[in-house]
Amino acid sequence: MKFLPIAICCILVMGSCKKSFIDLNDPSNLNSDGFYKTETDMNQAVLSAYGNLRSSYNSTFIKVGETRSDNTTFSWLSGSPANENGVDIFAWPLLPENSYSTDCWNNCYNVILRCNIVIGRIDKVTFKSDATKKQYIGEAKFLRGLMYFWMARVFGGFSSDGKLLGVPHVDKEITPAEAYKILRPTLQDNYDMIVADLTDAEASLPASYGAGDKGRATKWGAKGLLCKVYMTMAGYPLNKGNAYYTLAIQKATDVINNSGAALVPSYKDLFDVAKKNSTESLFEVQYKKGSPNGATGSPWNNDFAPRFSNKEVVLVGDKGGTNAPTGDMSAAYENADPRKYVSMRDFWINAKTGQVQNDRYVCKYYDVSTSGSDNGNNWIELRLADIYLLYAEALVRTGGDKTVALTYVNKIRQRARNTPGDPAITKPADLLKDYSIADFADDNALLLAIERERRVELAFENHRWFDLVRTGRAQAVMVAEQANDGFPPFAWSDNVLAYPIPLTVMQSNPGQITQNKGYTQL
Repeated sequence: MKFLPIAICCILVMGSCKKSFIDLNDPSNLNSDGFYKTETDMNQAVLSAYGNLRSSYNSTFIKVGETRSDNTTFSWLSGSPANENGVDIFAWPLLPENSYSTDCWNNCYNVILRCNIVIGRIDKVTFKSDATKKQYIGEAKFLRGLMYFWMARVFGGFSSDGKLLGVPHVDKEITPAEAYKILRPTLQDNYDMIVADLTDAEASLPASYGAGDKGRATKWGAKGLLCKVYMTMAGYPLNKGNAYYTLAIQKATDVINNSGAALVPSYKDLFDVAKKNSTESLFEVQYKKGSPNGATGSPWNNDFAPRFSNKEVVLVGDKGGTNAPTGDMSAAYENADPRKYVSMRDFWINAKTGQVQNDRYVCKYYDVSTSGSDNGNNWIELRLADIYLLYAEALVRTGGDKTVALTYVNKIRQRARNTPGDPAITKPADLLKDYSIADFADDNALLLAIERERRVELAFENHRWFDLVRTGRAQAVMVAEQANDGFPPFAWSDNVLAYPIPLTVMQSNPGQITQNKGYTQL
């Protein structure tokens, strides 16, 4: 069967009822006949959309958002197939048959279609409480907006005919025949839909939940994500400018002043499997070890271990080698920054031979209580520190109060220097000192400091590539990084700022879907 432009399928969720949110959102598929009839059915439909987020966060988003940047690498460390190397090595072509971008397309639409089922069928169900119905619709719109935001950043770009296009917009259940008729809208149309979904979500969602439902989307998660969306729209490629930086400031101010969110005392606590869904978190993708076949567990223990390290670093680590920090990333941390010790290592020691192995690896998602691909770590999609730094950046870009901007940057640095670091390194007296206005010659110097702070604070959390694109910094940074880390020389083209529309999509509907500039049009 041909792959359709958009994956069309009948989707249902598992039929069993359990006690908590994380137990309920295992993405099982059953025949949909007779389902979506009760309030319980609709709850499970919503939870199915949450559960299917894992398909993207397990690996795909890491490749397209982190490995693409100057933060991490995989190609030369783990011997990836030639089709995939273009994600990591800019001298290699980024091919439409690349499996990572194809998986991104498929997985995002899988969640979107589940959300559409909730939104399209919920009016036929009787609810005991209108607030519950409103919440379910809000959750579906939040998740749909989140997935379209990912797709707009990955695939949105200038097409082969010079137009700035997004991805096909599907906001209801459709048939395969209808799917063939859907073309790429403008990127602005995509973002208008994303803003509309998230605006509806913030008006519909509760501010918080009880313990059994912790991890579901809240109004503060929607507001925080809107802040990030507006920051992206303000920059490349839409270039909406100050009006949208101002909108981002408004959302950030609301979250900072009214959400009740607070930085956790230690940076290390953010990634402690026993301290998930903290006061700093605005939205996390939920994982839980111990389910049948590890369906709800996270895989990063093993995937991020040093290549071929067997059980020397993690309990299972015979493959590893993916998402390995670059030398450029290692050098980005200030001297003795505790966040580096929490987040990564530059080497590991083979216990059998005593030899030092100079393979860098990510350790911030290491769950010491388990092994392999069934771990309990959540993936933090959005947290308060991210909002602080976006707020600071937006203030500087709009000519706002730089003293206020630095206040929020310094809050991040203060927390970092109070975090336990490498016990083998003595913390210097001036460790991560607070910034003052006098430290910066101009606004550009201050913006570069905020960029660096974002890089090390949010390292390995899938933000870096998109930060470089929206700020127009991708070319300068990536040309330097590729040279510094020993990759082959290459000629820069802005075509690389957008991924190609997947080959399977182009083949399924030749001549109808316009390819991005620089890639083959079918």
